[in-house]
Parts: sequence; structure tokens; C-alpha cells
Amino acid sequence: MNSTEEIKRYWQKVLDRIFDQEEEGWLKRKIEGMEARGHTLQRLTFQIAPFHRAAYDQVVDVGYHLHLTMLVKSGRHVFLEEGCYTGRGQLMKGTWVHHDIVTENPAPGDSSLPLTFDTGEREPLDGPRFAYNRREAVRYADRWWDSYNPAYKKFDVDCTNYVSQCLRAGGAPMRGAGDRTRGWWYGNGTWSYSWTVAHALRWYLSGSRKGLKAVEVPSADQLAPGDVICYDFQGNGRYDHNTFVVKKDAQGMPLVNAHTSNSRHRYWAYEDSTAYTPDIQYKFFRING
Repeated sequence: MNSTEEIKRYWQKVLDRIFDQEEEGWLKRKIEGMEARGHTLQRLTFQIAPFHRAAYDQVVDVGYHLHLTMLVKSGRHVFLEEGCYTGRGQLMKGTWVHHDIVTENPAPGDSSLPLTFDTGEREPLDGPRFAYNRREAVRYADRWWDSYNPAYKKFDVDCTNYVSQCLRAGGAPMRGAGDRTRGWWYGNGTWSYSWTVAHALRWYLSGSRKGLKAVEVPSADQLAPGDVICYDFQGNGRYDHNTFVVKKDAQGMPLVNAHTSNSRHRYWAYEDSTAYTPDIQYKFFRING
């Protein structure tokens, strides 16, 4: 049986690894990216919650949840960026064999779903705009960024479910109930693909001509709080992640909230994501209303 002091030493090694500025680790890259955008880190606090420790022979496996809070100065303003991430590592004789912090780890997706989706439209004419309350949508996004509204099912990959809830809180009308492949809806214990699947919502926003509608814009700076960004990390045509715009920084660029790896006021480009690749593709949707 390991002593309490020995266990503490292992977790101190975890903290040393996370915050070692000599290492080319995730946190160092994140801070460097922040500074490159003209932001300044004013303060960093964290909570670490171990969920796994197993020792065998001379090897120790560790797993933990990391809640990181950063006070960031952007121009004359400051904001709090928060994120909940997962760390795993392995030590052998007290020396790191490997250590990783995972921010996003996109699910491979259901390959049976098509690369394009029928939005459920049959009428040739646009319907009337709905009254989209961006303030209420953003308020909802900040209320539930790190928790789960019991009125909705929680999913292991929850990013699109969360974005859909934010849109609904802003007054976006549901339609198409009963056919999971059409419309955008949630109710009676079931839901449309577009409510929960990142790739399906991307296609719904591209094509919907009544109810919840959006306009695709060419760049992130054209978005406002209440809008949506879709991410294809691999650049293979299948979108894996969605975020919700809640704020803009001093340069007019979006800060976003998201679920799965729950985060708040994170820079939109996700270059700090462990799922990021140079082939990443984005879709920027401005919600009509």
C-alpha cells in the first residue's frame, strides 16, 4: 500500500508537468497563442480532480479532470476563460513515460449518416423571420456551459445538443417532429439528427428556409453573440463539433461556449484544441431573426 505522502508526490509531478514552461505542452501553447492575439494573461487558477490512479510493478497510471480558469485582458476589457479538460499520464520509476491533456476528442461519427442532409424543405419561398432573442440565447449559454439542463437528455458527445438548446432559448422555432431526418426538433423522448449531430446541424443551417434559418458568412469576425460555428477538424467534409458565440474580444473576434469538453469564452479558432489539425475547416452561421 502506497503512503499518503507518496500519492501526494505523484500528483505534484502531475502539476509540475502541466505548468512546466520548459515543456512544449498544451498549456504553454495555449498561452503563447493567447499572447500572439494581443491578449494578456492576468491570472490563472485551477482545480484538479483525480479520477484514476493505478500502480503496478514500477509503473503508475494517473487520470484527472482539470478545471482551468484564466483572467484575460483584451484591450481595455477583461474576461474569464474557463475550460474543463481531461489529463492522463504514466510514470515509470518516477519519470514521465507520457502525459497528455485532451480538450476535444471527436467521436468518429456514424458513417451510415450521409455527408449531406435533406433539410425537410418543400416550399420554394422563404418563411417569415422569427424574433431571435440573442440576449436570452447567450444568457442560457452562460448559465449551462458547465452543467446540464434536466429538461434535456445529456449526451456523451453533447456539443450540438447544447448549441441547439441555446438556439431554442433564443426563440428559434422547432419543426418537423416525428421524422428524425428532417427539420430541427426535440420532444417526447426523441429528437432530430440536426438537434444532436454536429454534421447534421451544419447542413440544416445551410439549407433551412423557414423556422430556424441562418446565413453563412465568410469569416468569423462577421458573427455576433448568438451565432454558431461548425468545425471539421480533419478537413474531410464531415463536421465534428459546434460552438456558440457568446462574446467578442477587443479585435472583434468571437469567443465561444461549448459542451463535451465544457468551455466558456474560448477563442473561436480552437487552435489550442488537441483535435486541431492544419486541415481544419470552419462554417460560420449568422442566425436570421
